[in-house]
Amino acid sequence: MTNREKIMTVFKDALSSILPGNLIRNALRCVGDVLTIEGKNYCLGDYRGVHVFGSGKASIEMARAVKAVLGGQVTDGLVVSNYDATLDGIAVFESSHPVLTEKSIQAAEILMQKLSALSPDDFFIYLLSGGSSALIEKPASPITLAEMQGLVKGLLANGVPIEEFNIVRKHLSLVKGGRLGRLSRARGIVLVISDVIGDVLEAIGSAPLFFDRSSFADTHAILKKYGLWEQAPGSVRSVVQKGLNGEMEETPKGPSPLIDHFLMGSNLKLLLKAKERAEALGIPARIMSSRLRGEAREVAKAIIAIGEEIATTGQPFAPPICLLFGGETTVTLRGDGMGGRNQEMALAALGEFRDNPRFVFLSAGTDGIDGHSDAAGAIVDHASWAKAQALGLRIDDYFARNDSYHFLGQTGDLIMIGPTGTNVMDMTALLIS
Repeated sequence: MTNREKIMTVFKDALSSILPGNLIRNALRCVGDVLTIEGKNYCLGDYRGVHVFGSGKASIEMARAVKAVLGGQVTDGLVVSNYDATLDGIAVFESSHPVLTEKSIQAAEILMQKLSALSPDDFFIYLLSGGSSALIEKPASPITLAEMQGLVKGLLANGVPIEEFNIVRKHLSLVKGGRLGRLSRARGIVLVISDVIGDVLEAIGSAPLFFDRSSFADTHAILKKYGLWEQAPGSVRSVVQKGLNGEMEETPKGPSPLIDHFLMGSNLKLLLKAKERAEALGIPARIMSSRLRGEAREVAKAIIAIGEEIATTGQPFAPPICLLFGGETTVTLRGDGMGGRNQEMALAALGEFRDNPRFVFLSAGTDGIDGHSDAAGAIVDHASWAKAQALGLRIDDYFARNDSYHFLGQTGDLIMIGPTGTNVMDMTALLIS
């Protein structure tokens, strides 16, 4: 097996470990009517019904696995995702992503009704994953869908960091920031697949069932900070002002005694599996960070600089070594080509190490989709450089158009795996031989 083949094997095996079905089946045990997760027991026989709900891009496969574990003990359920599917005994609502639409509101209203209808004699399992923020939304009255869409565009256009973005969304919504969970009187658990750096439960899917430490005052300050307060519709200002005046209830500020959260999948869990698999193939490996962020090209250059140090001086690790990174970088668009952050990283890395035969670099998204392309990412080595030279391809030309996809397609380096049904951000690996 070549080094290139080994790194692809590491990625695919690590990815398999965090697929929703595998995560659920490995975490949940049901003996008789006792459900066990992370050492905590729930006697399902004590309840009138067991209901499965969920929202997120991984919710369908999570629900399928929960049904497989619990079987006939599941009374009913409904999950919201960005595609349709058929599940045994659990309904699927196909909503919209990444843009809010009327479907987002319909999905939220159905979940609100179903959770509100539960009694203390019921038990629910909520399946939460990335994408939930757009898939379910119910703006606080009198904010309209169009006004919420406009505000979201304004926040994005002003480069508001995701942490502040989420604070604003939570305080203008009836389902975010723990508000959805507050509707239920039933005992429940939330199984979470994280797509955010640091696995902060307050941030994943805008935390429909988890508590929130931010406030209406924070929301007001953020809108002021980015010059959006004066531009915001009167309805938005009205909701925030009511919150500031104490006329609208704040988001829940502490954990619900009725609801337990469990982290099923995360980027760090992906990297731990990748490390295990690399070492099984005879390659020493180190997890460098699960919090990678920044401009994709610059991050890739920094990673290669570390690799060059290792290759040249043996510091801080002696080769051979596989460096593992996770997280989510960004791309500043300058052209209208095709690609994504992982393809940009791979192309930037290739431009740094060029024909050095000691390097193999991989970067790919765990959802199987990188940017607006059908590739998950790319893997490059010295042979990639040789192919590019033979074809007369210039990296700078493709970068100017943000067209990494067509460069890497010609060199045969794209990773094509299709949608995976999960998302724990990206994995990047650099093997130095």
